[in-house]
Amino acid sequence: MTDQTIPAARPANPRFSSGPCAKIPAFTLDMLSDAPLGRSHRSALGKAKLAEAIDLTREILGVPADYRIGIVPASDTGAVEMAMWNLLGQRKVEMLAWESFGEGWVTDAVKQLRLDANVHRAPYGQIVDFARVDFDNDVVFTWNGTTSGVRVPSGDLIPADRQGLTICDATSAVFAMDLPWDRLDVVTFSWQKVMGGEGAHGVLILSPRAVERLESYSPAWPLPKIFRLTKGGKLIEGIFRGETINTPSMLCVEDYLVALKWAKSIGGLPALIARANANAAVVAEFVASRDWIANLAEDPATASTTSVCLKFTDPRIKDGAAFAKAVARRLEKEGVAYDIGAYRDAPPGLRIWCGSTVETSDVEALMPWIEWAFEQELAAQAEAA
Repeated sequence: MTDQTIPAARPANPRFSSGPCAKIPAFTLDMLSDAPLGRSHRSALGKAKLAEAIDLTREILGVPADYRIGIVPASDTGAVEMAMWNLLGQRKVEMLAWESFGEGWVTDAVKQLRLDANVHRAPYGQIVDFARVDFDNDVVFTWNGTTSGVRVPSGDLIPADRQGLTICDATSAVFAMDLPWDRLDVVTFSWQKVMGGEGAHGVLILSPRAVERLESYSPAWPLPKIFRLTKGGKLIEGIFRGETINTPSMLCVEDYLVALKWAKSIGGLPALIARANANAAVVAEFVASRDWIANLAEDPATASTTSVCLKFTDPRIKDGAAFAKAVARRLEKEGVAYDIGAYRDAPPGLRIWCGSTVETSDVEALMPWIEWAFEQELAAQAEAA
C-alpha cells in the first residue's frame, strides 16, 4: 500500500470508543418505545422493569442464584467505591494495579481510606504476579485493564479456599469474557461497556461471603447515604430487587433491557464472547503481519479481547505521542473510526473497542484504514522535516 492508496471499504459503524461503546447492531431509538417515561421508578411498572434487568443479567451471565445483583448510581466507579467503602478495613488489603483505573483504586485505599495495604503494580502491557498476592487478605483488582488492554488470563490464579474477599472491577470484561463466579466475591460493571448502554448506572454483584461481611462488620468511617448497603446490621435487600438507592433513568434501563434481550436472542454469553473474540482476532492477525505496530499486551495470553490497545513501533517515528494522536485524528476526519486514541494516562497508541456489540466486518474494514493513516502520517512527518 502506498501513501496515496485509499481503502475501498469503510466500516458501516465507525464507533470504536471504549465507553460509552457501540450500540447493539441495527439499534434505533424506536426500540426504546416501551420505556416508562414520566413514571416513578418506585411504581409497580418501574420496579418491574428494574427487576427484569436484574433477572436477565443473572440469566445471561450465569450468576449463581445466591449472589445478589443490584443497580447502583455513578456507573462502575460508584459500584467499586460502594464495595470498597463498605467492605474493606476488617483485613489487610492487597491492591493490584496494571492500568490507570486500578491505580485509582489504589489511591482510594491508601490515601482516602488509609488502609493497611500491600500494593502490587505492573507496567502497562503486563499484569502483576498473582503468586505474590496473599488471598488471605482482601484483594481489589480489575479483570480487564480498559486502558492497558491486558486481562487476567484465568480464574485459576485465584484460590478457591481464600480467606479474604476478592473485589473485581470487571466493567470491560463482563458479557465478553467468562468470569469464574466461585472465585469472585464482588463484581462491578457498567452496562455502557460491553452492552453498549448509556452511562451513569452501575451494577454491583455480591457473593454470600460478601453479604456475610456486610452484616458482620461496620467500617470505622462514616458512609454517605448513597453508599449504604445495610441498615441495622442487615443487608438492604430492596436494592437487589430493583429498589435503587437513588433515581435511575428509566430510559437507560429500557436501553439496557433491549441490549440484554438482543444478547439472549443471539445465544447469550457464549455468543457474546465469540463475537468479541472474533473482533480481537482480526486486530491480532493484522498486527502480527506488520512490523510497525504491536499489541501493548506483551503476553498474548493476557491480551484483552475488548479494549485492544496498540502501540506504534516504527523507528522512523519522531514523536510517538504526537504521531499516534495525528493518526487517530486522520481516522476520525475520514469518518472511519471515532475515539480510538490511547487513554490519556496510557502509552501513546491506539485503543480499539472490540466488544460484543461491534460487528466483525467493521473491524475488518478498519484495518486497512489504520495502515493508510500510518503511511499518511509518516509522509507528513518526512515532509515537515
